[in-house]
Formats: sequence, structure tokens, C-alpha cells
Amino acid sequence: MTDYEKELNTLKDNLEKAKSLKYRAEARLEQLNKQQEEIIKELQDLGVNPDDLDKEIEKLTNEIEELFKESNELLPKDILEKK
Repeated sequence: MTDYEKELNTLKDNLEKAKSLKYRAEARLEQLNKQQEEIIKELQDLGVNPDDLDKEIEKLTNEIEELFKESNELLPKDILEKK
């Protein structure tokens, strides 16, 4: 086998590997796009606009923090401190 044949075979192998990688990447992209669509639909079902997600997360975080604060204020500290 000449060097050209060897190089040609290497190129063919690399081309096949590249095709395989391309097909896998395309399949993964399709899968991710479907997941994105499902998440967007879920958010819409919850009444959240995907563009407002950061605001919604901030709002919920503030609500959680406020509820923790209120809960702690309602605990009877004098009884808890006596042990």
C-alpha cells in the first residue's frame, strides 16, 4: 500500500467519524429542542412567561424569605430559650 492509499484510508475513516459525530450532535440538538419546548409549555401552563422567569424566581425567593421571617417571629422564643 502506498502512502497515498494509507492517507486516503485515514481520510475516509476520519470522514466517517465526523459524520457519526454530526448525526449524534443533530440528534442531541433535537432532543434539547424538544426539552426546551416542554419546559416552555410547562411554564406557560403555570402562568409564567419564559421571558419573565428571572423576575418570577426573584419574586418567589422574596416570598420564601418573608415566610421564613414571619415563621421565626411567631416562634415563642422565651419558651425555646429555657430548654
